[in-house]
Amino acid sequence: MKSTAFALFALLSLLGAGSSGGLVQAEVIEPSIPLDEPVQSSQMGRSLLVEEVTTTWCPSCAEIDPFLMGVADAHGSRIAMVAYHPSDGEDAFQPEASQHRIDRLGLIHGSSLSTPTFFVEGENPRTGLDAWSDVQRDILDAELKRQGSSTLQFEVIKTENQTTAKIISLETNYEQLETTQLTFLVMQHSKLVPKEAINLGGGTRDRVVVATAECNLNTTAVMNQFGVISASVNQSCTTDFSITFENLDEFSVVLIHEHTVEAISNGMAGLGTIGTVELAFRTIDTQDSNSNSLALLALAAGAGVIAILPRKGSKYSQE
Repeated sequence: MKSTAFALFALLSLLGAGSSGGLVQAEVIEPSIPLDEPVQSSQMGRSLLVEEVTTTWCPSCAEIDPFLMGVADAHGSRIAMVAYHPSDGEDAFQPEASQHRIDRLGLIHGSSLSTPTFFVEGENPRTGLDAWSDVQRDILDAELKRQGSSTLQFEVIKTENQTTAKIISLETNYEQLETTQLTFLVMQHSKLVPKEAINLGGGTRDRVVVATAECNLNTTAVMNQFGVISASVNQSCTTDFSITFENLDEFSVVLIHEHTVEAISNGMAGLGTIGTVELAFRTIDTQDSNSNSLALLALAAGAGVIAILPRKGSKYSQE
């Protein structure tokens, strides 16, 4: 009964999001369009960061993954949804970039996270198939609480062997810039799962964070980089911070203005972002997105029992 009520709430919220006259569509570019000339993101930053901790061996994750892109598309530019696959010894991907972001979440929420677990702006972990109504509520609450945001813009260009994303501008009224950083995230869409991997779902996974790099606004230095070919800054993080990564068929780049690990660890700030903007290069099908979203809600309605199934030798569990 509880799961059914959650699903009904999520359905009403999702339909409201999809039909809202004020909805700004997410910036999605067809992968067939060449990127031999720079393509710029929108100049914005109000997107909320929705983070999912997931694994390829988790049955619930495998069920929910095909539908989440439709949910993200239904919300347009209101959210940027990313997926982190942990370095747990069993996940098929285990990108260092994902584990780095999971460790960041762990500063507040600890190192033992069930899967799938969702965070809206780093708060209130929501776990399981029937958690989406709570996630939707968190999105609405975060939008109401956000008083303002930094405005960001970047560009992407592709050569024969590699892709480069470079910041164009950062406009912000945030006063404590010395406690913040700019972060690039690279997500791979339709990432193939190796045949030999533990895989309880389809042949691909979506929104997999495979690369990241951070530029500290106080020191004007690249602090961390994982999964990229290179990350650099010459004059300042806000004018020429850039990353270069291997070419991917379908991908998204997310640029985030957020607090440093030091500021979070010292209790000076939380995990929430100050500004976020996404530029996606992938195929989008509105009809499929809508049907997938409704299918997700049907799954949530049927998830009446939650069981925690620890994996041997792993600190992650499945719900």
